Amino acid sequence: MKINKFSRIGFILAAAGSAVGLGNIWKFPYITGEYGGGAFVLVYLLAMLFIGLTIFIAEVVIGQTSEANVATSFVTMSKTKNKNWKFAGFMLFTGLIILSFYSVVLGWILNYVFISFSALPTDPEVAAATFTNLITKETNLQIFFHTIISATVIFIVLKGIKDGIEKVNLILMPLLGLILAGLLIYAITLDSFSEAVEFMFIADWSKIDENALLAALGQAFFTLSLGVGTIMTYSASLPKNANFVKSSVLVAIIDTTIAIVAGLIIFTFLFEADAKSSAGPGLVFISLPLIFSGWGILGQVIAVAFFSALVFAGITSAVSMIEPSLMFFIERFNMTRKKAVVICGSVFYSLGIVALLSMSEAYGPSLTFFGKNAFDWMDYITSSITMPIAGILISVFLGYYVDKQLLHEKFTRFVPEFIFNIWYILIRYVVPLAIIVLFLNKLGVI
Repeated sequence: MKINKFSRIGFILAAAGSAVGLGNIWKFPYITGEYGGGAFVLVYLLAMLFIGLTIFIAEVVIGQTSEANVATSFVTMSKTKNKNWKFAGFMLFTGLIILSFYSVVLGWILNYVFISFSALPTDPEVAAATFTNLITKETNLQIFFHTIISATVIFIVLKGIKDGIEKVNLILMPLLGLILAGLLIYAITLDSFSEAVEFMFIADWSKIDENALLAALGQAFFTLSLGVGTIMTYSASLPKNANFVKSSVLVAIIDTTIAIVAGLIIFTFLFEADAKSSAGPGLVFISLPLIFSGWGILGQVIAVAFFSALVFAGITSAVSMIEPSLMFFIERFNMTRKKAVVICGSVFYSLGIVALLSMSEAYGPSLTFFGKNAFDWMDYITSSITMPIAGILISVFLGYYVDKQLLHEKFTRFVPEFIFNIWYILIRYVVPLAIIVLFLNKLGVI
């Protein structure tokens, strides 16, 4: 099967678009706030360098070398062509499950874009009630926005790699950058910017404990879309002569830069309003709308820009989550892209409906099992089980079941041998151990 190739810049923007999402602009700032700022940022950067980037490069190697769907890639690259490695392809369905509830969350954010045009909440009780009512009572509104997001994702991926995913990233990623640059410029003019810089870059080691270390490791692993097959799938469309190491480093730099910039912007806004840095998960939907409302018309403009940036970041991530499943169905069952999109689109859209209904007052009790509703189960299964297991498999696979000479030749075309040696030690020993610790922590074993 002939694979439609990305251009090099197309791959970088698509992979960066997959990596840059709600985790950068929403999750990274609130986790940083909870663990005291600068010290956590330093730990996170080290985790990104030694864990996140290492396994990102591993996925790129598998995809670019095999030029196939995730399941086939493992079989193709294994020393013995062992067909049992096809079962490692389970990870390609993880993206569909994530996309199911991710689309719901993007629907919430899109709703807040419209709220920003009209009336933002003016006191803490109203801000909290607005969000709580949305997820527990306004089921039809959630379905409406979930449908818009789903239809957008389906429309983009129907166009394919070049005309759909690459083009949308060539538009949305620069737009995201422009919006964040504008917000950063405004933040710099505020008195609280220096306080935000101090908070982000001066270490307070008293807040760092084993939970902070695990949170940094988890954020570094999950922010790069690792363990869901996306990077492998995108890399199958990366030209053979492209410098995969350089491309991977650029993606990691873009991803990390956006997270840091988002943190500076958000903490500047929080400190300007004398709000707490540890606002938690409610930061985006409760704390920030309340702050924006106190700034009048300017606050509404900033709110529209901020939530639009979140939507753009989310869409570029969302389109990446469905692609591994599409490529699998197209290659394995010789489907047309349209048929594969219809099947996968129907699955994630339907699961999304179940996810949002499970949080409602009307349907929540019947969609709650063993103390978690369907939305929470989808999140837990993917983030705590399938993604860590996939990360362990990728590391063990390249470290022990792929010919080292093949990897050596591939790396040394582009980087010095000592770089390969460092990467190989990390992928064989350090990364599997780190992810196992994260996995056991997620399961509550440690």
